[in-house]
Amino acid sequence: MRIEGAAALVVGGASGLGEATARALHERGAHVVIADLDDERGAALAAQLGQRGRFVAADVTLPEQLEAAVAAACAAPGGLRISIQCAGIGYAERVARARGPHRLEAFEQVVAVNLTGTFNALRLASAAMLANEPDEQGERGVCVNTASIAAYDGQIGQIAYAASKGGVVAMTLPAARDLAGSGIRVCAIAPGLFDTPLLARLPAEARQQLADAIPFPPRLGDPTEFAALACQIVENTMLNGEVIRLDGALRMTSG
Repeated sequence: MRIEGAAALVVGGASGLGEATARALHERGAHVVIADLDDERGAALAAQLGQRGRFVAADVTLPEQLEAAVAAACAAPGGLRISIQCAGIGYAERVARARGPHRLEAFEQVVAVNLTGTFNALRLASAAMLANEPDEQGERGVCVNTASIAAYDGQIGQIAYAASKGGVVAMTLPAARDLAGSGIRVCAIAPGLFDTPLLARLPAEARQQLADAIPFPPRLGDPTEFAALACQIVENTMLNGEVIRLDGALRMTSG
């Protein structure tokens, strides 16, 4: 899929991995629609991107808001051909402790945003892509979702997060198969430890300990590295139905 001249929707695009991806797509010539809950950051980023940038306030758990974001991307020059889903939340709690069981509401919220929200974006974006004329390789669109290495080796207290990201991993291949006949590809990236706003809140010592656990390179991932892989997935037509770990060979222990 050619990025230049296409319209791209980046859900969760106002910060972190999503912001880096929105910038990378824009640099490569895409018209970028940023969908996010953060009005201030989203609008500021769109303003920086200029005429090829637009912000739409959207909650991934509310279909009507995501529908508006998809419509905005469809109306952009080139039409919606690229959808990147980066919105997500985390919550730390064990299944059960002396004070009681894991709060069901917290588990449901994480799954609602990370898994159901990802599916919500995937179903709406891919449905819109069906109307596209296929390109010279027969492609109508590309969807890239964000999983996590926690889907494979979640740590203590990550049951909600790991379950939600495991669902993203599990739906990648069937989604790709569902859409293959229409020329729409689906992949996912499973990032490891990245230097995002979430980790930025940790003390410097804790951040360094996390970085030291990564075999190579022994540092936190840079969001631009996630963005580069997302763009490579878009451009490489043979990548389909795949979940790619981006983690510096990190395999997390139970701690």
